[in-house]
Amino acid sequence: MLTLRPSLLVAVPVLLSACASGPPFIDQMEATAIDMAVRRGQFEMNCPSATGQLISSETIQPPVRPFIMIPERAEYTVGVTGCGKRNSYVVSCPDNGSNSCFAGASRDDSMQ
Repeated sequence: MLTLRPSLLVAVPVLLSACASGPPFIDQMEATAIDMAVRRGQFEMNCPSATGQLISSETIQPPVRPFIMIPERAEYTVGVTGCGKRNSYVVSCPDNGSNSCFAGASRDDSMQ
């Protein structure tokens, strides 16, 4: 029984810390992604009062490449409206510890 106790002292804290890791990456980056899309929309539409709304979000799995580590990423579609205009943006946030995102044009520019 003495050999089991030291391993329990190590295993229990490790298991408990896994449960307390916080919300998933996609939830953590949602506000940053919306903010990024809104700032791009405000600039492109010349409308400082434009606001954003989350349309969709998903986690994108990286392609499997031998010997290359490609991070998982969260991808959001954000609608931005203001000054009688609207547009949508696809925002990509890689899970690489940088907390940075990129707001690209929408896949379908027919919303303007």
